[in-house]
Amino acid sequence: MISAPASGQGKTSITAAIARWHARQGQRVRVFKTGPDFIDPMILARASGQAVYQLDLFMGGLEHCRRLLHQASLEADLILVEGVMGLFDGVPSSADLAAAFGLPVLTVIDASAMAQTFAALATGLARFRPDVRVCGVVANRVGSDGHARMVGEALPADLPLVAALKRQPELSLPERHLGLVQAMELPGLDAQLDAWADIWGQALSTGANPGFEFETVALQAVDMPPPKPLLQGRRIAIAQDAAFSFIYPANLDCLRALGAELLFFSPLAGEALPDCDAVWLPGGYPELHAATLAANDGLKAALRTHHSQGRPLLAECGGLLSLLDGLQDVQGRRHAMWALLPGEAQMQKRVAALGLQAVSYPDGELRGHSFHYSTLQTPLAPIARGSNPNGGSTQEAVYRVGSLTASYIHHYFPSQPEAAAALFSSPQSGASTHGN
Repeated sequence: MISAPASGQGKTSITAAIARWHARQGQRVRVFKTGPDFIDPMILARASGQAVYQLDLFMGGLEHCRRLLHQASLEADLILVEGVMGLFDGVPSSADLAAAFGLPVLTVIDASAMAQTFAALATGLARFRPDVRVCGVVANRVGSDGHARMVGEALPADLPLVAALKRQPELSLPERHLGLVQAMELPGLDAQLDAWADIWGQALSTGANPGFEFETVALQAVDMPPPKPLLQGRRIAIAQDAAFSFIYPANLDCLRALGAELLFFSPLAGEALPDCDAVWLPGGYPELHAATLAANDGLKAALRTHHSQGRPLLAECGGLLSLLDGLQDVQGRRHAMWALLPGEAQMQKRVAALGLQAVSYPDGELRGHSFHYSTLQTPLAPIARGSNPNGGSTQEAVYRVGSLTASYIHHYFPSQPEAAAALFSSPQSGASTHGN
């Protein structure tokens, strides 16, 4: 596991550097991301050449995470798990995940404003929980070779400085609201990943511990029966492009395991809605492409016909925004959207909601998360509200208009495949709030 004392330390770039460096050595590399996240995994997938799945003890559960790890161990030479926030932050935390599977932790610490205190922080992370073993430290953004020696000399003998990486502002990835810019929007990403890998390889060969090697961890097999083929023969059209990109690979696996045929199309490219039984509009960045989406009269008409025929449509977060009467961007410009869902949304510069979510549908509890910068005004009454397992204030509404289900919640289908199947099968009579 690659973790850190806080967000912003450089976990993603260093995880990507390690993945790309080992992939260039001819190794099969698999990377996982701790917790709900869509954007970092896009970068890590490009670095490793393989899809990046989530490991979340709340959304997927212990046995689901165990199965994903074990399956990866059968296919890969190296498995990396990027943590989320700080090592011990959140419930469940990255530390909880590391302890559950015995994963050794490599901590990444931004050393740019520290000297010997670097060692105190690293030692505190290593000693805080006896069931979490920190196997080494990476000093990120050091200012010089002397600075690197200084932060390393104060570390205890059982906590090696694996690598010290100098500040490289020109290699930083651009960011926007919700996090890093999506991999598909970065034409120079592969060159940047190669540069990161070069820096990592150089730091390993010239550092204090050039013989550092990743460890072998035993991962148990899990026998989990496949879900019933509740979607056998059903065709699900899924929007997928820069505006609708927040799709968990495990969700696609779950739909296929349920028997569905998946048909992808790009609203931004003007592609027609495929001949289908159900539609999924996932989250993404429709606010950045609102004018283009608003002008897609053909898709708007096709979705309205689909809906009028009582065929299921699931809209999550950005998908919800695209179906509203109007969407106001951060510059204050209103865009008339596809008008299947009464209401108006406004983008703002601050986070509006963030947190894990669970909601009970008639066929079971689906889990997921919420993270958005928009606010919504709608005359619709929710059929249900999500709840936060950590007692947070975010309790996202679930709306139902005929065969359309819409919410800010990004559902994680493997948490309850039967409930996920029902969203694409037929209109449900209602749902109930999940209590914790």
